Amino acid sequence: MSEDQDIDSEIEEADLFEHHRFKADPGQEVVRIDKFLLDRMADTSRNKIQVAAKNGNIHVNGVIVKQNYRVKPGDEIAIVLPYPVREFELIAQDIPLEVIYEDADLLVVNKPSNMVVHPGYGNYSGTLVNALVYHFDHLPVRPADYYGRPGLVHRIDKHTTGLLVIAKTETALNDLAKQFYERTTERRYYALVWGDIDKDGTIMGHIGRSLKNRKVMTVFPDGAYGKPAITHYKVLERFGYVTLVECKLETGRTHQIRAHMQYIGHPLFNDFEYGGDKILKGTKTSAYEKFITNNFKLLTGQALHAKTLGFIQPKTKQYLEFDSELPQGFESLLERWRTYCSDIK
Repeated sequence: MSEDQDIDSEIEEADLFEHHRFKADPGQEVVRIDKFLLDRMADTSRNKIQVAAKNGNIHVNGVIVKQNYRVKPGDEIAIVLPYPVREFELIAQDIPLEVIYEDADLLVVNKPSNMVVHPGYGNYSGTLVNALVYHFDHLPVRPADYYGRPGLVHRIDKHTTGLLVIAKTETALNDLAKQFYERTTERRYYALVWGDIDKDGTIMGHIGRSLKNRKVMTVFPDGAYGKPAITHYKVLERFGYVTLVECKLETGRTHQIRAHMQYIGHPLFNDFEYGGDKILKGTKTSAYEKFITNNFKLLTGQALHAKTLGFIQPKTKQYLEFDSELPQGFESLLERWRTYCSDIK
């Protein structure tokens, strides 16, 4: 296994979308846009292009067009498609799923900790996708344009818990892909971080693989490397040595919240990859050390939960928003900190 394949064996959110741009030559003959794109995208079917057009994923000169638009010389064309970067044989496994919401087009699940989202090198089974394949195979009714496999449009890390939306149909997949690509979705996370954060703020800094350790991501503030990333955070509760914050994402980079919070000096509690699994704040007493050690045992990884997810339902165009309870370990962790703070007052 190469080092470049080892970040949770998962994929960059941005890489779930294929974004193409073309400019029609001055001598371009007038032709339907679906034919124009089909001629230039050999690995894409006419049906995928037509579904993209139906969902408003094709733009000409910055304006949404339908599949019957006729390309003219000099036109600038952009198309966004869902794009499965890595193909693996998807094995159906009867793994319990906590389904928060489901309709004919999509479902929303609450992912537990210690579960990888997508099969990858070293994680061919036991993933959320393996569980979803089984779920899809046992649907009582198949939608008309059933996608045949879980349609991923975003992801969360192995030890991060919380909400994910998955498409059932190709139409829903294209529509949701556009929403995530254009950053019109609502995503809020709860994170317990080391240190006392005094006020709300925004973190801006390119994120890319660390040049020293390829298994983690790092922030490149000058933008010379990595991809742009923006995280807004709001203080929810202070415990002196740690702070509960709500993080709102504008972008979906790998390990974004974890890397950004480490960058400003507040790594996530129990995040072993970003230095949060050590005592970074507090007293040097044996009682405090035991308290922190017992707190670490409540979690399998970093204290991070995808709490809220909002998006437009592709078919009805109704805005849907879902909220999830913190997992038991995370909630117990917060209760222990509340008790500790009240005891030392």
